[in-house]
Amino acid sequence: MGLYFEEFEEGDQVEGVGRTITETDVVNFASISGDWNLIHTDAEYSKSHLFEQRVAHGLLILSVASGMAVRLGFMEDTVLAFRALEWKFSKPVFIDDTIHLRVTIASKKLMKRMGGGLVVFKMEVINQNDEVCHRGTWDILCKSKEASE
Repeated sequence: MGLYFEEFEEGDQVEGVGRTITETDVVNFASISGDWNLIHTDAEYSKSHLFEQRVAHGLLILSVASGMAVRLGFMEDTVLAFRALEWKFSKPVFIDDTIHLRVTIASKKLMKRMGGGLVVFKMEVINQNDEVCHRGTWDILCKSKEASE
């Protein structure tokens, strides 16, 4: 069971386990999304561009971050709605990079008529070099313990 709105405390932080981004991840995401941009899928082409190697799709990494957040367990069965997000792609994630997610509770606001409250999560995707590659905020409506009783 996940956490109820009342159980989140501003400033609390948790980090998840790592996950290595593979070539298979990139190819599967290109297949699903239709984004076959050469910077993601062509090793030879990528050698002559900014990062000199293929870059994982930014939206792939955002999707992986979403899965990592679910694995942390705090949202299991207590999320009413994913309301909004802001996201910045700060550094590239490459094939064979290992990333993990750091989540910090940025703020919260009671929304009694909605059966809970809005929790703003500060999300950071961090690579194996301890560099923040992606960052942003997710606004999630969480159940209230009171409303669930």
